[in-house]
Amino acid sequence: MGAAAGPLLGGRAVQAWERPFRAEVREGRTERPNVLVILGDDLGWADLSCYGAPHIRTPVLDRLAGEGVRFTDGYSAAAVCSPTRFALYTGRYPGRLPGGLAEPIGGANERDGIPPDHPTLASLLKGAGYATAMFGKWHCGHLPWFSPVKSGWDTFFGNLSGAVDYYSKVGLSGDRDLYEGEVPAESLGYYTDTIADRAAAFVKEHRDRPWLLNLNFTAPHWPWEAPGDQEVSKEITEALKNGEQEALYHKDGGSIPTYRTMVQTMDAAIGRVLEAVRASGRENDTLVLFASDNGGERWSYLWPLSGGKGRLDEGGIRVPTILRWPARIRPGQVSDVPVITHDWTATILDAAGVEPAAAYPLDGRSLAPYLLEGGEPPKAPLFWRTRTSRALRSGNWKYLRAEGGAESLHDVAADPRERANRAEDEQKTLNRLRSDWEAINKDLLPYPESRR
Repeated sequence: MGAAAGPLLGGRAVQAWERPFRAEVREGRTERPNVLVILGDDLGWADLSCYGAPHIRTPVLDRLAGEGVRFTDGYSAAAVCSPTRFALYTGRYPGRLPGGLAEPIGGANERDGIPPDHPTLASLLKGAGYATAMFGKWHCGHLPWFSPVKSGWDTFFGNLSGAVDYYSKVGLSGDRDLYEGEVPAESLGYYTDTIADRAAAFVKEHRDRPWLLNLNFTAPHWPWEAPGDQEVSKEITEALKNGEQEALYHKDGGSIPTYRTMVQTMDAAIGRVLEAVRASGRENDTLVLFASDNGGERWSYLWPLSGGKGRLDEGGIRVPTILRWPARIRPGQVSDVPVITHDWTATILDAAGVEPAAAYPLDGRSLAPYLLEGGEPPKAPLFWRTRTSRALRSGNWKYLRAEGGAESLHDVAADPRERANRAEDEQKTLNRLRSDWEAINKDLLPYPESRR
């Protein structure tokens, strides 16, 4: 699919091959779908060619979008890694749990993680007969207290922390951070390819019952290493083992060509997993969701958004979002309905016919009535907070309070760069959105005064 933009939908560019979303209502029930959820890490809103990237080509993800629905207004639940993953796995606001207040989780402690007794997408689907697996980045707590296998995933191969070197798998602590289940593992291959190959093998080995597969890339998160950059890896790894923790941040490294290669390598790796799905004979009955855990970072292309990772401007929370489910959703569509990470948790459970745990009500709203039955999309506002800022989107309006307390109001359909502050002209709207934010926030855990 080409990257050239066509007309506008709700103020956003539409690819020439897309048409506005319309549900195709089908009679009768389909099989319970396999579920493949793929996360990029720090991938910016326009880092795919189907979202307008000028220097990156992502034919696999472009094709996935062409075979399903591309969302122009998809959002992550937070502007950094851990809280978004909490929202995806629990279907709830990150602020429901102490670990969700970390921005993001750093070192190991018994507070910061998803408690093993808390229901997750994996544990709920596993209870309904699904095989469950995760390959790649977890970042929702450390051993001995937390891990994917404690939270419902039968199979896990990946890193527990927020980042690792792509070759050595050494993390911020200076130790190797790679596990098979809860057992330390070793693999010196390029990480993006390694976890994709493991995911493809899982698909090939599980044809007898439905499965949930979480494929969590660390790409294109720092360190800035493309395939073949072993010398860069050796330098960073040696520095980490010598106690230079910031070496992994790679502040003096990277380039646009390196970043481009990292994203394009991830795209090709996803292609191998999707090919395994096709070869399994279950492509038609496999729901595939692709998104990013937050907005882009140093080398990302975010136009026309402003801000980036760590901030609640659109560039920090609006992310590429693609859904394909051939059995139920027509190809070649685009939607400007605002959706957020935990909506997908509710949607997947709904599609699989699995009820959430009554004691842990979801904050996400299922999109299944909109996507499958032609119903109205959810109207609930989208909510964000950090220790120092807050945001809420309701319809086309977005309320933003930045660090320092300055408030603004933006029509993000007409002004996605958030340059025109409409607060003075729309005082009633500002007051309403502020009140809506406070009503949600009062039920969440407060940030502690300090965190170790």
